[in-house]
Amino acid sequence: MSIESDILQLEGPIFVFGASGFIGANVVETLRTYRSDVYAISHNPKSAWRLKLMQVDDAHLLYCDINYRSSIETIFELYQPKTVFNLSAYGAYSKQTNHALTYQTNFIGTLNILDACQNIRAYIHAGSSSEYGLNCTNPDEESALIPNSHYAVSKISSSYLINYYGKFLKVPCLNFRLYSIYGPWEEPDRLVPRIVELGRKGEYPPLVSPETTRDFVYVLDCVHAFIKAALNVNATIAGNSYNIGSGIKTTLLELTEIAQEQFGIADKPNWGNMEARNWDTKEWVGNHTRALKDFGWKPKIALREGISKYADWQVKNQYEQAILPAFHEPQKLLTISAIIACYKDAQAIPDMYNRLIKTYSKIGCNYEIIFVNDNSPDNTQQVLEEICAKDANVIAIKHSRNFGSQAAFSSGMEISTGDAVVLMDGDLQDPPELIEDFVVQWRAGYEVVFGRRIKREASIFMNFAYKAFYKVFSRMSYIAIPKDAGDFSLIDRKVVEHLIALPEKEQFLRGLRAWLGFKQIGVDYVRPERAYGVTTNNIWKNIWWAKKGIFSFSYAPLEIMSYGGMGLTILSIFAIGIQTFMKFVHPDIPHGISTIIVLILFFGGIQLLAMSIIGEYLAKVLDESKNRPKFIRDTVILKGKKIEKNSELNRLIH
Repeated sequence: MSIESDILQLEGPIFVFGASGFIGANVVETLRTYRSDVYAISHNPKSAWRLKLMQVDDAHLLYCDINYRSSIETIFELYQPKTVFNLSAYGAYSKQTNHALTYQTNFIGTLNILDACQNIRAYIHAGSSSEYGLNCTNPDEESALIPNSHYAVSKISSSYLINYYGKFLKVPCLNFRLYSIYGPWEEPDRLVPRIVELGRKGEYPPLVSPETTRDFVYVLDCVHAFIKAALNVNATIAGNSYNIGSGIKTTLLELTEIAQEQFGIADKPNWGNMEARNWDTKEWVGNHTRALKDFGWKPKIALREGISKYADWQVKNQYEQAILPAFHEPQKLLTISAIIACYKDAQAIPDMYNRLIKTYSKIGCNYEIIFVNDNSPDNTQQVLEEICAKDANVIAIKHSRNFGSQAAFSSGMEISTGDAVVLMDGDLQDPPELIEDFVVQWRAGYEVVFGRRIKREASIFMNFAYKAFYKVFSRMSYIAIPKDAGDFSLIDRKVVEHLIALPEKEQFLRGLRAWLGFKQIGVDYVRPERAYGVTTNNIWKNIWWAKKGIFSFSYAPLEIMSYGGMGLTILSIFAIGIQTFMKFVHPDIPHGISTIIVLILFFGGIQLLAMSIIGEYLAKVLDESKNRPKFIRDTVILKGKKIEKNSELNRLIH
């Protein structure tokens, strides 16, 4: 059967983990030629150079960090895949030296995906021929595994894991021990891409030794192996490992001779001017007999033909003008930190967490979620500890007492590491799904994106009161503060650093956010009622918030009293003149004590009001002069570790 026929028979939807890598990108590109239910999954889908050049649409690009179970569970729940290809890997290249990440990605990541594969038709895993290590000369799948690198050990561990899931847990899974796969979309700094690129210019790249042998397999043959295996996996072969190699030993000398013939290179190769990798062995060749027997696969494209096809691909895709610049362009996946102020929100927190994870998956970015428990009297801390235990990207901060939501946001911002932070209340009145719209504006160049409440699901009186306050406040404030904008916002890291550095202790963040300036825009939304429990808000709290905002960002009360005093003084002078005039004109006018009492009460009330306004400002000055901290953290749970000592917390922040 043709590859098209095989692809159309696959049960979908189809997930391709590691889609931003060399083989993963080829799997995605091949499948997408014939199907529309193929999802490219990566921890950096929006910045991966291959997926960018392939122009995979956003709807079929999914973010997932396989090191975190919740990230995998979310996309499985959303898309319900039936065929899963896992090509995620770390440590195969000499530049990938983080051994902990090698085991985390290759073993724990595989475990997390397998645990989610409860209702699938096929799971095909990209292992490595490195699993054979020193026993690499034409081994079959039952040969001894003698690893000689951390990468090899991690891949062996994964192969045993797959064997267990296949044989004992009845998951339809297979492991591929891939040999030297080459072809389109391979990293330009690898051997074959360099041979072809420089060969087209009549040159050779640096080379190790002419006797070094490899087993070269063209990437489209490798892709077909994945497809055929997915169609044929069954209970009998589930858990098996298969060599995906040609069975043909090709020395590097033979490879250079093919290049010389293909490209007419006049020079001789310069051997020994490239250092061998620590785990390199002299011979490396695979036996694909089991793959042929169990699912009918064998390579069809010989090395000469493959080199020719790949050279044509380089020319067609403008290798020097498009591929190389894209490969060398710095790739950075952005991280967004969500900071949630929690008080009596224990019921809402799990829902908040799940909705945030789904939103981050749609956005395609790394995430950090910081819950700040502002000494809530319910079981908020217990709920947060349970979430932190299963997701290392979640941080839980507990305050020593209730310091208020503004202090909670500041506490979270100090610890956050994201390229941007999102401030949210923990009661789900700030819908996490709106963050996606925030990010669109952020990527368009806005450094502050705030939610603008065009309507609230509240009583007519409260809606009127809120509208009236924001209208009055915007007129009284000495800076332009957006109307109907609360704390719910996305703030760029540059702005966050300035916000954290502000020395004032009594903060009104939505005002400070406007005071800082930068490029800002609002996103309209309808603010829903509290999803769980009873609101902790009331009329007195709203009055307190109004006073906090006005006395932080307006001198209007003082100005009003000043103008009022001037007006009353003028009125008093005018009244004295009238009284004197009337005394002479009508000396027998009666003198009433009630007039005196009314005047005394009136002016006394005015004076008390003026003093109270001055007192509000003086109280703020007094609080600032005390220089007490904005908050005190009791504990911080970071990557599963509970930190309680203040010295450790300070080291963490700095």
